[in-house]
Amino acid sequence: MIERINEIRHFKEMIKSWTKKELRTRYKGSFLGFLWTFVNPLLQLIVYSLIFPFIMKVTQENYAMFLFVALIPWNFFTTALQGGCGLMVYNSSMVTKVYFPREVLPISYTLSGIMNMIFSYMIVFPMLILFRIPFTWNMLWLPVLILTEGILCLGVILLVSSVNVYFRDLEYLISVGLMALYFMTPIMYDMSGIPESLQKVLIFNPITGFIIMFRDIMYYGKGLNFELYGFTLCYSTFLCIIGYVVFIKLQRRFTEIL
Repeated sequence: MIERINEIRHFKEMIKSWTKKELRTRYKGSFLGFLWTFVNPLLQLIVYSLIFPFIMKVTQENYAMFLFVALIPWNFFTTALQGGCGLMVYNSSMVTKVYFPREVLPISYTLSGIMNMIFSYMIVFPMLILFRIPFTWNMLWLPVLILTEGILCLGVILLVSSVNVYFRDLEYLISVGLMALYFMTPIMYDMSGIPESLQKVLIFNPITGFIIMFRDIMYYGKGLNFELYGFTLCYSTFLCIIGYVVFIKLQRRFTEIL
């Protein structure tokens, strides 16, 4: 394991290069290009601000921000699942012809997702001022949560990208599964508003803990829930280890199958 990590470190320039490539190609060919990284979340927020208070008559104060601060970590997770799934298949020409640690691709994709998430929060902070949501020192926990979610997403990408090489239908199953998972995640609602018995079930949704903690520090101004964070960190690390073990086992036949 240590030898493998040292080998990956020798390819750090490749990781940087692929991370930049993922960020550049996300909106390749569009007129605004990389600016969509900022414009897209801003447009989302404008739509939410118009639809929920005026059309759907949601009475909760600043519901657009209530929703928006939860959608950013959700988007990071769904992008990791959907985009990471085809990572080996879509880069098969490189995987089969060039030698490099295959972990480089999942790591780069995860880092690009983290960077995109950080750029999205550059829109959030001015909007907090606009919606008159006070800044608190608890927001300093934001980088910790982003990095922890990065661990979860890396594990997910390692797992699905390797399994998809053998079972190509996985991409379609994930798309359907995410639609169901969206309603099982406290994005449009607060966990406190549902029965306690259901809360105990939904907490095992891998993204639920993150949604709660991001909303607590960004919207409610609360401190970090250390019990929930400890639980979230443990299962994120566990899923990352499982994903890596599966990846290492399956990647031996990538060249043969692809």
